[in-house]
Amino acid sequence: MSYRSAERVETQERRQYHLGAAPGEVADLVLLLGDPERAQKVAARFSNLRFSCQNRDYHVYTGTHRGRELSVICVGMGSGCMEIAVVELCQIVRDPILIRAGSSGALQTDIQIGDLIVTQAAVRMESASLGYVEPGFPAFAHAEAQIALVRAAAERGVRYHVGVTATAAGFYGAQGRTVPGFSPRDTELVERLTRQGVKNLEMETSCLLTLAALQGLRAGAVCAAFASRSQNAFIDAQAKARAEEDVIEVGLGALHYLAIMRQERTGVPHWHAGLSAAS
Repeated sequence: MSYRSAERVETQERRQYHLGAAPGEVADLVLLLGDPERAQKVAARFSNLRFSCQNRDYHVYTGTHRGRELSVICVGMGSGCMEIAVVELCQIVRDPILIRAGSSGALQTDIQIGDLIVTQAAVRMESASLGYVEPGFPAFAHAEAQIALVRAAAERGVRYHVGVTATAAGFYGAQGRTVPGFSPRDTELVERLTRQGVKNLEMETSCLLTLAALQGLRAGAVCAAFASRSQNAFIDAQAKARAEEDVIEVGLGALHYLAIMRQERTGVPHWHAGLSAAS
């Protein structure tokens, strides 16, 4: 197998080096997950699985869900992995709609373990997005994605919150965790972000939203709270299973609403509530 160049690392058929997918194999409605087991759970919901590929840490599945074709991609952990997934996805899919459904640590005391957080915007504490934009460039979720996620969460009947997410470059020191033998450089990080009203802390969202903004894509994120930093508590196995199910179903539901919005905004650049059955 030969690749075009060191710049465009894809085959003549445009099969991507990391994703392992080519044009026509990935839908334009895409759920992005970090855990391969979660991606497999989503694929099991498809009534017709027409494409699957596992390459390195990337798992791609495309099939039919509730009458619509969509894809789920496991992108692994961290902003570097998210950058690769989004860049390569945009080489083979025109105008994809992207929803991240993941896990995070809650910062605010009113957020319980198992609650969901819908991101309005993200603090860019990771470095992958610095390869494209200035440090002060805002990482914002698309308005339509926020609306779709809030409606899906409300219909699911789960506790949810809407606000600012912080995206760190790692899990331990970068999120202010102290473990034996490893002390974080910034021991006041969590306290400072909490004072600023940040809802949750995770590792991928700001990179996704930044790259999506550069392409004018509709993208958003919803994360379950697997930890409460204020209570120094972590989710148990039973609650984890429920939260994973909730965040997956809300992510899938949002993709379906975004597909309806896309149909309703035919001929206009932006969806608004006056258009719609989805309002």
